[in-house]
Amino acid sequence: MSTAGVEGKRARIVLAHPEPRSFVAAMADTARTALTHAGWRVTVSDLYRKRFNPVASAADFRNRSRPDYLVYPLEQRHAHAQGSLDPDIEEEVNAVLESDLLILVFPVFWFSTPAILKGWIDRVFLSGAFYGGRRVYDRGGMTGKRAMIITALGGREHMFGAHGIHGELAGGMLRHLQQGTLGYVGFEVHEPFIAYHVPYITQTERKAMLERLETELAAIDARPLVSFPSLENFDAQFRPLGEAGNTED
Repeated sequence: MSTAGVEGKRARIVLAHPEPRSFVAAMADTARTALTHAGWRVTVSDLYRKRFNPVASAADFRNRSRPDYLVYPLEQRHAHAQGSLDPDIEEEVNAVLESDLLILVFPVFWFSTPAILKGWIDRVFLSGAFYGGRRVYDRGGMTGKRAMIITALGGREHMFGAHGIHGELAGGMLRHLQQGTLGYVGFEVHEPFIAYHVPYITQTERKAMLERLETELAAIDARPLVSFPSLENFDAQFRPLGEAGNTED
């Protein structure tokens, strides 16, 4: 877990919701307030407000290493090294790299994230800077940084879980984001904050949810972390150590 002093801690909140007066936007505001009161220096990227382009393309690179054929991860590495990333990507990349904590705030859309947030990840989580080769999980580029998901959805809490109709939420439908994205590039990931049944509850209940979020974020340093693989338990080809005939190279 990061050992940065309170005064030096920086947090980046990325908000993905098309309605600025939404409950999800209110959760982002609450997160900013709670972290600021706890001594964090907080910046916010409102993807819809800034009209962030979620579509990865050759236009993301002002100076291509190979103009005739696009290999997107390789061009990411080249553009980052050459300082030739599209400016909207570079702004977001620098903000994440300069932060100790990344918080993603969004509504669950179709068991996943809004497209604009997925596109933000595609364009911002750079090959080379964030991950590459064996630089994944606890050896990834974001090692030493933390992340957290704050999300809301219409379903009731009993609909999720091992025996729920929809299956696991945090460890199931959001695993692609918690492990396959945040954990994969090296973040230590706090357990998510999930607001259930939001469109159908009262304002009083929504207010109570926001108050709970504020309280929990005030103690974020003690918030449990999600467990991910450690490369210490795998060989150079990512085969589990201890299997018959398998020793570390």
